[in-house]
Amino acid sequence: MNIFEAMGLAWEALIQNKLRSFLTTLGVIIGVAAVILMIAISAGAEAVIAEQINALGANLVIVTATRGTPGRPPSLVYDDALAISKEVKGLTGVAAEQTVASQVIKWGTVNFETALLGTTPDFAKVRETPLETGRFFTQTDLDRKNKVIILGSKVAKDLFGETNPVDQEVLLGTTRLTVIGVLKPKGKVADTDYDDRVYIPLTVVYQRYLTQAMQLNRVRTIYAQVENKETMDSTLAQIKALLARQHAVPLDKPDFVVQTQQDIIQTQQATTETFRTLLAWVAAVSLLVGGIGIMNIMLVSVTERTREIGVRVSIGARPIDVRMQFLMEAIILSLFGGIVGVTGGVGGAWLFNETGAMRTEIVPWSLALAFASSALVGVFFGFFPANKAANLDPIEALRHE
Repeated sequence: MNIFEAMGLAWEALIQNKLRSFLTTLGVIIGVAAVILMIAISAGAEAVIAEQINALGANLVIVTATRGTPGRPPSLVYDDALAISKEVKGLTGVAAEQTVASQVIKWGTVNFETALLGTTPDFAKVRETPLETGRFFTQTDLDRKNKVIILGSKVAKDLFGETNPVDQEVLLGTTRLTVIGVLKPKGKVADTDYDDRVYIPLTVVYQRYLTQAMQLNRVRTIYAQVENKETMDSTLAQIKALLARQHAVPLDKPDFVVQTQQDIIQTQQATTETFRTLLAWVAAVSLLVGGIGIMNIMLVSVTERTREIGVRVSIGARPIDVRMQFLMEAIILSLFGGIVGVTGGVGGAWLFNETGAMRTEIVPWSLALAFASSALVGVFFGFFPANKAANLDPIEALRHE
């Protein structure tokens, strides 16, 4: 008996018990769909993380302070940003920023709380945050502590509606500021909504919103944009050496952290890799359960068809023919489950992505992996029942009731 004859006999046997055959494949269907869906979710999460970090700007070196202790605030200061700007070669811009507790912003009868960020003139260029209208503040605004403000697009819309905000005066906390610009919509990056906050010169933040002496001149983050990506490593080394001198700390025990966007992406991907491994094990267990289901039903089938096997062997069927027929039944069940599972996994990933429930990305190799796994499940779990059928004694089989 050739393989095509075995497939035909196997198909006929399965068709006679359609519902049982379908229910048998459910475990494989769920396992295969789970493999594809979980990998798609993991890949989508990695893509979101990479996009959010890259949205911070291009070729960035990100300098952050280590956590402060009681009586000793975080280590970065505005002078560090000035030193980096002056002494480090190959930079196109340096921006420092400091966050402040949310403030009430008011214009006319409209008022609400919004996030406040103090920063420096290079912020718009370094962080790739273009203006919708007006201008960004200049070094003169920073040096003279001019009371000017730039609005995120959502703040501008909620506060002014259709009115042009530029040159209008707003009250931020207890300080009156002149609106000089509105940023283009950018949306959320990580947990920060760039459209729902306002920006003022860093020196004004020190003067009006940070009254504690220990907080004056402190910055949360310094962003340095490297002109050429190929010089990123040398730029990192320059910045680390400079800040170590500035802070009078050993280079191997810094009180600051210097990272690139790729460093952050790799750290986040390590987390998602762990998550992906966990999901893969969950999917593998589903496939294992499906394989056990196939083996169980095939053993039942062998028992039910013992007399049929005896008749076939007595008229000339070889053990290899019987083994092939039952093994083919198991493989057909698992492949059918694989096809339906692949369809379900791709459909589920597409549905999650389209409905906005979560970002998913179909990974082509996951389709091949899932389908190949279903075939292996059929071979592995189908071999024992098939071998049992092939080794039946034809005399005993014919006597079976």
